[in-house]
Amino acid sequence: MRNERRVCLAVLVAVVACHRPPPTPSPPAASPASASASAPASVNAIAAGQSVSLPGGASGWLQVPAAAGSRPALLVIQEWWGMNDWIKQDVARFASQGYVALAVDLYRGKSAHDPGEAHELMRGLPEDRALGDMKAAFDWLSARSDVDAKHIGIVGWCMGGGYALAFAVAEPRLAAAAVNYGRLVTDPAKIDAIHAALLGNFAGLDRGIDPKDVQRFADALKSDRKEADVKIYDGAKHAFMNPNSDSYDAAAAKDAWARIDAWFGQKLGYPVHP
Repeated sequence: MRNERRVCLAVLVAVVACHRPPPTPSPPAASPASASASAPASVNAIAAGQSVSLPGGASGWLQVPAAAGSRPALLVIQEWWGMNDWIKQDVARFASQGYVALAVDLYRGKSAHDPGEAHELMRGLPEDRALGDMKAAFDWLSARSDVDAKHIGIVGWCMGGGYALAFAVAEPRLAAAAVNYGRLVTDPAKIDAIHAALLGNFAGLDRGIDPKDVQRFADALKSDRKEADVKIYDGAKHAFMNPNSDSYDAAAAKDAWARIDAWFGQKLGYPVHP
């Protein structure tokens, strides 16, 4: 586990260190209800969310849909920057589609403003604590009266994509997962432990996560008869979905968002509108 952790850190530092830190976005005119499939909800929608305390010392950012009744839910997992406005916008976006959405603050109140700081925060994050915080968030969501506990998914990007996949290995009750250019698992026992329907979006020009390894991962999922759909975007670089990244690719991001929307809409058993 220690060696795997060291490799993961080296990979993430290599592929993300060249990206500029996420600025605070300016509020656009669009409302969250009109947000397109290719972008997060507007920064104005963040005001509808709220910080929540979770068991075990964890915390998160929660937003619930306007419609009443039991709904599907999503755990949203941060990049190495921490709980920033882009992650909160993603939470608002999913809530506008009808999901109870909860971002888990893996850094517990801390966030990064430059790659060096992000590296230190990521390196100092105990993996067992991160998985414990996600488990606490999952259990907390499962106990809510407005959540259908059988239809909870997870989505993450970069560091968060790796943790989303790790949680899919660890939590058999998870219904669906979307892993965006996150670290892979190779242990056959871990592949076998995945019960969630798994979507993967990866970059063909990723300098840390080799597309050949992604293809081997996809082949392993197929061999183990897992419900999975893995796509490699030729010409795209790591972090291509984040509009604050130097590697942002609008066309690839639009397609990846559409895949995520369709995947959760199908696998969580609900239309993606409140």
